[in-house]
Amino acid sequence: MKIISIIVILLLTISANAFAETAGEISVGEYLPNAILDGLTGKSKKIHDYRGKPLIINVWASWCGPCREEMGSIEHLTRHSRGGNFNVIGISTDDDAHAALMFIKESKITFSQYIDSNVRLENMLGANTIPLTILVDAQGRVLKKIRGSQVWDSPKSLAMISKVFQINLN
Repeated sequence: MKIISIIVILLLTISANAFAETAGEISVGEYLPNAILDGLTGKSKKIHDYRGKPLIINVWASWCGPCREEMGSIEHLTRHSRGGNFNVIGISTDDDAHAALMFIKESKITFSQYIDSNVRLENMLGANTIPLTILVDAQGRVLKKIRGSQVWDSPKSLAMISKVFQINLN
């Protein structure tokens, strides 16, 4: 029985460390600094360029199966933002911009994409696991971080986004 207790404690410790903060990570409740977003499908911008509307940031990579799996539902989610309710951007952590661009082209992704091949944004956002999706308010404050693949255009996800951003997505 004592061995089982030790194993459980070790597993809990490993699980807690799996989501430990990255160096310089901005936590929920903190404001994003005005970091440069290196353009992948368009011009480079700064994070503060997105202030004024809530922002959904999806951190992904072309080699990541769960990232690829959820990308279509994020694309569908952007249809709910066309009324100006919020912005959606993607940040690829690929070292190879060509691989990221090929995936975007094959998947017919239309929302703005940026690349972080030097792990600066990855560390700032806390993307030690991907996919990672971050909900940011109109003033640039991180409201929620969601790890793992989701179905972003599902009624459950739309309700969660509506609640977090306090907007109506119906």
